[in-house]
Amino acid sequence: MLIRPMKIFTRKDLPRLRYITGILLGDILGLSYEIVTDRRKLGKSPVINYSSEDITGALKINPCPVLSETGVSEQKIIIDEWKGLPVFFLTGKGSDIPFDIFAASFFLVSRYEEYLGYIPDKHSRFPASESLSARHGFLDIPVVDLWAKELTREILKKFPETTFRRNEFKTLLTIDSDQPFAYRAKNIFRNTGGFVRDILKDRKVSLDRYRVLSGLQKDPFQVYDYIIEKIEENSVDTRFFFPTGDLTRYDKNPSWRNKKYRDFIRTISGKYCNGIHPSYYSADDHKVLAKQIMRLETITGKKVEASRFHYLRFSIPFSYRNLLRAGVTEDYSMGYAEEPGFRAGIARPFPFYDVLSDTQTTLRIIPFQVMDATLHQYKKMGPEESAETVVRLINETRKVGGLFVSIWHNTSLINNMQWGKWRELFENVLKVSVQ
Repeated sequence: MLIRPMKIFTRKDLPRLRYITGILLGDILGLSYEIVTDRRKLGKSPVINYSSEDITGALKINPCPVLSETGVSEQKIIIDEWKGLPVFFLTGKGSDIPFDIFAASFFLVSRYEEYLGYIPDKHSRFPASESLSARHGFLDIPVVDLWAKELTREILKKFPETTFRRNEFKTLLTIDSDQPFAYRAKNIFRNTGGFVRDILKDRKVSLDRYRVLSGLQKDPFQVYDYIIEKIEENSVDTRFFFPTGDLTRYDKNPSWRNKKYRDFIRTISGKYCNGIHPSYYSADDHKVLAKQIMRLETITGKKVEASRFHYLRFSIPFSYRNLLRAGVTEDYSMGYAEEPGFRAGIARPFPFYDVLSDTQTTLRIIPFQVMDATLHQYKKMGPEESAETVVRLINETRKVGGLFVSIWHNTSLINNMQWGKWRELFENVLKVSVQ
């Protein structure tokens, strides 16, 4: 039996509608569809009627103005509930779905709210506390994916012969190497200053520094043999991110010219996918960003295509525009430093849409759900409590066949009494997420 493609009827072909239907209907549901503005071209296809007109037999969704507007404006948002899920942009009577699923999904995935006025945190970031999802208690679920699942049920009521893609749960481990060495690969001035501080504060630390620099002891931050062992045991897809910026208050990585550091990067990048970890101030300065990308390309001999901003410090759309200008095609920064969850409301990669220019770009956003530093630094949670949070996020992602992405730092996996339990959590997360 020939299954005709879905037709989306709208009065005007809108770039925002093209973008979000590409994600909801194409990427998530796997439907073949076409946006149509002429009713004569609907034929006998199943129809989603995204207009105020009446079309017999169609699935009706009354549109709200967000997708037909240009630029950004303050939105009046009232949260309601549908099928046990939070919804907004309510559509009123006559609609088969009580909210504009396309506009609401666009609002979250495009990060529309980050273009509006907000109170930044001390690092000039958009904080979770300013987000709609955190304020209304649904940051911990991939609400866009869950809306899409309910949309399939509504489509099947009207068009029972429709078939959908079955999405498979996947996992991605990412490692940020902010400080790959505690003592090695640092110049004489940094180590001399470190010796003085260590002697004044903790003589044992100064002895450890001496032993490492003398070759008598392994650098405590060099736990990559352990990380790689666990990656291979679990056959988990992995990305490493390396900084090449200059020393600042917030950037403590070795110089990109240091031979030990360069050799370390080449060893890892020879086996695993890697990307740039742009420095704290690079999100505001294209020239700084481009210089750091060039440094990493010089070290690895490979084009840099992936990025994650240090401190997750970036601003939309300007930092993303800088990545595009520098030739980066994937960004892994979409998540909050202080809260775990689904910042864009979605548990899978998606293209970045520049709301100010109303353009779908070629930059692919890979959102993450949880970061080690969020749990033990921001939330002050222990490994046991953290495990409950992580497993819950894995299960929410698995439910929708999404991509579970976690961020880890080598400095959270040091082999000592303080961090031993975090190693256990790391290993359990890998096991649970690949089952």
